[in-house]
Parts: sequence; C-alpha cells; structure tokens
Amino acid sequence: MDVALQVVGLLLLVPAAAVIVPACVLLVQVVAAMLPRSAQGGVADDDARPTVAVLMPAHDEATGIAASIASVVGQLRPGDRMLVVADNCSDDTAAIARAAGAEVIERRDAARRGKGYALDFGVRRLAQGPPAIVVIVDADCALAPHALARIAARCAQTARPVQALYLMRSPPGAGLRLRIAEFAWVVKNEVRPLGFLRLGLPCQLMGTGMAFPWPAIQAAPLASGHLVEDMQLGLDLAMAGAPALFCPQACVTSVFPTQAVGAVAQRTRWEHGHLSVIVDAGPKLFWQALRRRDRNLTALALDLCVPPLASLVLMAGAVVVCGAALAWAGGSRWPLLLASGALVAIGLAVLLARHRFGRHIVTLAELLTAPAYVLNKLPMYARLLGKRQSEWVRTRRGDGPG
Repeated sequence: MDVALQVVGLLLLVPAAAVIVPACVLLVQVVAAMLPRSAQGGVADDDARPTVAVLMPAHDEATGIAASIASVVGQLRPGDRMLVVADNCSDDTAAIARAAGAEVIERRDAARRGKGYALDFGVRRLAQGPPAIVVIVDADCALAPHALARIAARCAQTARPVQALYLMRSPPGAGLRLRIAEFAWVVKNEVRPLGFLRLGLPCQLMGTGMAFPWPAIQAAPLASGHLVEDMQLGLDLAMAGAPALFCPQACVTSVFPTQAVGAVAQRTRWEHGHLSVIVDAGPKLFWQALRRRDRNLTALALDLCVPPLASLVLMAGAVVVCGAALAWAGGSRWPLLLASGALVAIGLAVLLARHRFGRHIVTLAELLTAPAYVLNKLPMYARLLGKRQSEWVRTRRGDGPG
C-alpha cells in the first residue's frame, strides 16, 4: 500500500473514532431508557422536602414571567422564597414580577451580561438568610404540579444536585422543522438522561428545574458569561464530587420560539456552546475520570462527547464520504467501516427513541425527512469555523417584546 494512503488512513481513524464512540453511547442510552424503571428513579415523598428558595433569572421577560411565577408560587410553602433577578432589563419585567408575588432584585451591569452573572447576584442575596435548597427556574418556563417538592426532597435526601425533566414544546400548528427539533430535544433531555438513570449514572444539568443543596450552589463558580453555563456548572460540581441526579417525575416545560430569528439564535447559542464545552472541558474530564477511576465522571465524559444529533450525523456522513474515497483508492477500509457503523447506530437509536418516546411528535414518514433538517444546519456549523457565537443574547420569541 502507498505510504501516503497509509498516513491518510491513520489520520482518518481519528474522526472515525470521534463519531463511533458517541454514536455507541447514544444507542446504549436509548436502549437503557427502554428498560423497566429502577428503584433509583423513585419519587421522593412530597412532605419530606425542606424549605426552598426558588431563584428565577430574567432578562426582558415581561410577556411571560407572570405565568412562570404563578406555576411556582402555587407550589410554595410557608418559609419558602421566590426571588426574581431582573437582569439588565429594558422592559417591565421587575414590576410584573412584583405584582405576581415574587421578591425582586434588579441588576445593572452592561459589561457583565448573562445568566451566570444573574444567578451569582441572586445567590449572594440569598446568602443573607441561606435556605436549605435552592431551585433555579428560568423565566420562560412552567413547573408541572409537584415538581418543586419532588426535586427539593430528592436533593435533600441525597445531598446532590437534582435535575427535573426539562422539555420544550412546539406551539400548536408548528411546522415539521420545529417538531423535529422538539423530538431531538426529547432525545437529549429525556431519553439520554433516563437511560443513564436506569444504569445508576448521573446526568448533565439542563439550565432550569435544577435543585441544589445550599453549600453546593453557594460555592459554585456561577459568575460567567458562558453560553451553556448550566452544562459547565454541572461538570464543575461533578468534578467536586457532586454529580447531578435525574428526576423524570418532576417536569418543567417551555415553548420553542416561533420567530425564525429567535429559533436560529437559540439553537446557535445552545449548539455552539455545547460544542465548545466538548472541546474545552472534554479532555480534562476524561483525564480526571481515568485518574480517579470514577464511574460517574466517566459516564459524564462519555455523555458530554455526544454532540447535538445533527452535528453527529453530519460528522459521520463526512467521514463516510472520505472513508469511501480512501477505500476506493486502495487504502484502509477501517475509517469507512467505523463511520458507517456510527450512522447505523445513530439511525437505530433515533428509530427506537421515536417508537418509545416520540410517536406523538413526529410520524415515521416525517422523521425520514430529517436529513433535510440536518443539511439546513450546515450554515450554523460553518460559523463555528469563522464567527463562533461567544456571548449571550436574549432569545426573541414570537409573542415577545422583540
């Protein structure tokens, strides 16, 4: 075999491995999610929870914050607090939140913008009278009944962060593209963490519906403008010995933006942030997992290496094309075989997840059009090479103030 082909084959094994590993992790998570419910997923007694402080960061959320607060206030008990941080707002968010029954503090700092800074500001206020449990809920989300009690009780029992099931719904009459996005969200936020729960493993934090023991959140490095501060926070806590637990019996929901510009901005922030965490934190997490021989850190490192579904499919497809060209030229077939195996694993995982968790969202025929949805994301991923989004921007929603 030509030396050049051997070198190319060896080089191509790296991206081939980079797609087969996350594809296999995804398939294992989906299959495990279909297993019978384990005792680890049991619901804690609602009466067992201590008093809590609900912390809600809000930036220009005047349109929907009253409904979000109402979903929380109805679950509060005597001694609980509901604290809204109106962060760099240019609308009536603070006044509406006060009228809805929340305690409100306002923050003004144009140079330090982002949810992480707002959370840090709120935690420092709570430190004046520390609660046992802090629950973070976004200002565009609604808590399902009993969600607050369930995650707070589970958090108190385990002394670990607890993550509720966080789902985003497509609005009534939504088009296929948005419903495919909803299904992808279900795979990421319900199926994958549920699979790890069945295996007795931790989950990533999802940004809302999160309960923390006071010592953990008080010491956490919150003040940052990271695009996916929730994921980074979960990794920081896991490294400190407190990986998050998934509680699917508690649910928090939100609605996808209907404006095209809002949807694109939101997905760009999530996916650019996710990919940046993989690159920046993934190697360190793997090293610490191996050094400590920690199964929880190993699980989180493997979970972290699974990128958004669309990007994983695109990467696997690209390696298949390159691997096929290499094999046709007489080089090694291993890159082609590995990448093809990755596509098969992804396809099987998606079909199983749709059959068990997504039949109410998309039909099988609609799901088969997903390659067009994947290709539509190419421009967003192309911006990673040139103009990667590096700062927080508020999502524009269809009924929002713009």
